[in-house]
Formats: sequence, structure tokens, C-alpha cells
Amino acid sequence: MKCSVACILFREGKVLVGRRVPGGQMGERWEFPGGKVENGESPEEAICREFDEEFSVPVTVGKKIAQAVFQYNGKDIQLEGYEIFLATDNPQWKLTEHTEIKWVTLDEIKNLHFVDSDLLIYPQVVEYFTGKDNT
Repeated sequence: MKCSVACILFREGKVLVGRRVPGGQMGERWEFPGGKVENGESPEEAICREFDEEFSVPVTVGKKIAQAVFQYNGKDIQLEGYEIFLATDNPQWKLTEHTEIKWVTLDEIKNLHFVDSDLLIYPQVVEYFTGKDNT
């Protein structure tokens, strides 16, 4: 089964989300950053690569905090959400695949037009971070 990763960056009670404008009929959607795990790549390597490609920001990878299976083009995809941490105190964000990023509370995600696959792991993310205030 193919695998994708979601990068969950949680700081000061908020999580980083990005707005992607994909082609096709999906329209503008918000998401947790991330992407596909390539052949021969670990999920942790994919997270570091994806975050570098999407933002030019180095990260370190924590533990897996969520997972779900969704269908894409008739195929099952395993989605794994990992807690990540910025590797620098003052990142210089360069958006290459998103039109906007923002920090939102977990509760605010319910009001965003969020991608369906990320909504599958959303309850696990909320459960993991409830009561935490990472700084």
C-alpha cells in the first residue's frame, strides 16, 4: 500500500496549515503539509524532504501520532501523521506549493475547507495535542 505523510507542527497551542490551490475540481483547500513517501524512503525522510521542498525549512521528526487509510484514484493510501519540530528558531518560509500558511487552533480547522484525507486523522491529532502547549 502506498503511504503519505502529514507533518503536524504544533506550537503555542496552534498548528501550521497551508492552503493549496490544486488543479482540477477540488478547488482551494487547506491541509497539513506533507506528501507521498517515495520508493526506498522512510516516512521520516519523506517528512524532511517534503518540508524542505514546500517551505525550505529544516525540521526534525517526532513520533507518529495518527494514521488512517483513504482512497485516491481507486487505490488505498496509508496516511501517517507525525509530530514535527522546527530545526531553527527563525525559519525563512518560502512557499512553493501553497499560496498561504497560517497558524490555527485545532478547533479552527473545523471551519476551514480542509482536505478529506487530513480530516480522517484530525480526531487523533486533536486527542494527542489536547492539553499540550508546545512552545
